[in-house]
Amino acid sequence: MQPGPDTMRLVGDVGGTNARFALLDDFGHLHSACTLPTADHADLAAAVQAYLAQQSSRPIPLREAAIAIANPVEGDWLQMTNSPWRFSIEATRQALGLRRLRMLNDFEALALAVPALSDDQIDPVGGGSAVEGAPRVLIGPGTGLGMASLVRGHDGRWVAVPGEGGHATAAPTCEREADILRVLWKEFDHVSVERVASGMGLENLYRAIATLDGVPAQPLGAAEISQKALAGSDAQCAEALQRFCALLGSAAGNLALTLGARGGVYVGGGIVPKLGPYFGTSPFRAAFEAKGRFREYLQDIPTFVIRAEDPALLGAARALEQG
Repeated sequence: MQPGPDTMRLVGDVGGTNARFALLDDFGHLHSACTLPTADHADLAAAVQAYLAQQSSRPIPLREAAIAIANPVEGDWLQMTNSPWRFSIEATRQALGLRRLRMLNDFEALALAVPALSDDQIDPVGGGSAVEGAPRVLIGPGTGLGMASLVRGHDGRWVAVPGEGGHATAAPTCEREADILRVLWKEFDHVSVERVASGMGLENLYRAIATLDGVPAQPLGAAEISQKALAGSDAQCAEALQRFCALLGSAAGNLALTLGARGGVYVGGGIVPKLGPYFGTSPFRAAFEAKGRFREYLQDIPTFVIRAEDPALLGAARALEQG
């Protein structure tokens, strides 16, 4: 059933590359999901208006909206890290004629969706068993690298806690990774985890590996690097994808240790779900567990890949319901 004009609500998931929107009815069902390139629109209000224009030739009256965005949400002004979008939340609310506009970090939204995920919407990677009620953490590479945690509140409800751990400093775990970082340090004054474990990170790894191997780097995007790696048609691409998975696993292990995430680690974002069976056989889980004296601690923590369709939209919908 399509939502009626008096029940129209909007949810969105905005990343550095794409913005995805859907309409939400009063039964919690999503309708008319659509993805728009962020580069094609000046800001959030323009993108929402373009989306609504695609849905109907007549103006669609919106009641309220919740938008998950790949950025910290602090105060009224938002300036995205991996996109030129800059806008006022209140001005956007007024431009769209909304009674309420809820902006939240995209991984806060993803965390809110996790408790409702069924077993067929997540794939386990490695062993371990979740401890009931223990903290959970999320990590996900897309254009950038998102992180969040999920903890039990005093009332028993799950509370999503967003963070910006993707901008923590990347650390090498072997000589080869140290050599890669030495190359990247010449390009960046700070090599964060996001610089090596995201879409842009995969591109950085490929260029650095090509430099170390003494071969010319091709102008390849993250998707092309992944395709060549999975096909086994390019040695530098293959190593870049392996290093990407290992560095992501190491970062996920750090996050699990830091927050005591015995409830499990969930991997989302736009890259890992597209790797299919490769990810399960990649160095991710070995790097996740490789923490010396705390190897056994991490061996007991399960890791999952989120396979659900539009999980951040589901989380944004839950944010609306929670008020």
